[in-house]
Amino acid sequence: MERLLVLARHGQSEWNLKNLFTGWKDPGLTELGVEEARAAGRRLKAKGVQFDVAFTSDLTRAQRTCALILEELGQSDLPTHADAALNERDYGDLSGLNKDDARAKWGEEQVHVWRRSYDVPPPGGESLKDTVARVLPYTMREILPRVMRGERVLVAAHGNSLRALVMVLDGLTTETIPGLELHTGVPLVYRLKDDTTVETKDILDRD
Repeated sequence: MERLLVLARHGQSEWNLKNLFTGWKDPGLTELGVEEARAAGRRLKAKGVQFDVAFTSDLTRAQRTCALILEELGQSDLPTHADAALNERDYGDLSGLNKDDARAKWGEEQVHVWRRSYDVPPPGGESLKDTVARVLPYTMREILPRVMRGERVLVAAHGNSLRALVMVLDGLTTETIPGLELHTGVPLVYRLKDDTTVETKDILDRD
């Protein structure tokens, strides 16, 4: 039985390009972001990957990425579930600010702590720990059971919501997970054993 789970961070967004904290704000993809999503679909197609179901967040950039990947695979009609549980980390008062301006206001060290610590939230926002606390229950309830019964699952979401899944799948610690970089439009292809541990992991990076 194939237990396939593919994780894909959305393509470059308009606010990624402008170096802004995005969080739960809802900018669209740039032209590059559209191409990154399409390229992800082409790389999956080249590997012979097909899906039975897809999951994405409540945010446009992830939903568009999901749709573009599926379009490249010829699966635009695939059942797709969108849920805020898979949203990016809420950056609170930092949302919409240029990262350099935030460093000028609060100091480089403080902004680094907010971005890269596990359990220190920015003002009015979520820590990575908070994000994990909403992503994992949804995953355990809605996504993983499908994978374990042999459905091939795509999750198109965000850097921090996907970090929560990678943390569990790869057995990373709260010390190492904040430093993990997930690049836009690069699928992570997991095949799981019957005890939910990882059998193989393939990173379909850009050439």
